[in-house]
Amino acid sequence: MPVQAQAKVRPLDELDIGAIVKIDERITGIYRPDIWEQRVGYYLRRDPESSQVAEVEGKVVGFMLGDVRGGEFGIEEPSGWIERFGIDPDFRGRDLGRQLYDAMLKTFRARGASVVRTLVDEQDQAVAGFLEALGFKPSPMRALVMPVPESSRES
Repeated sequence: MPVQAQAKVRPLDELDIGAIVKIDERITGIYRPDIWEQRVGYYLRRDPESSQVAEVEGKVVGFMLGDVRGGEFGIEEPSGWIERFGIDPDFRGRDLGRQLYDAMLKTFRARGASVVRTLVDEQDQAVAGFLEALGFKPSPMRALVMPVPESSRES
């Protein structure tokens, strides 16, 4: 059983961008402030209450970004979507991911979602394992991918 950190989980706000950039850099080794400014801005405009951060002793140490939407990919029912998340490596194993997820579920439920969806790279066993531990199962929907051709085909 993980050790529960004394964390405060709250909705994301724009002042959290710097902390998210630092967490991402610790995880990936890449400094990407533009990406996170864009993503955080997107979720704050689209669904400001769903995305969550976890604070320990006043410091943001984890985040989970997502929203409620319907009508995409032929799915009409409102669905909670989790797009990105991360926990500072120094704070892993303390149940923060579950606390963030539980807070998002509460918001998703209040917004009418009856299902939560996400995508995972099958090669990323750590993320896949975390999602499976939360209860996620394979979906009958299949993700497809194709590189963008260098030029369009001419008839």
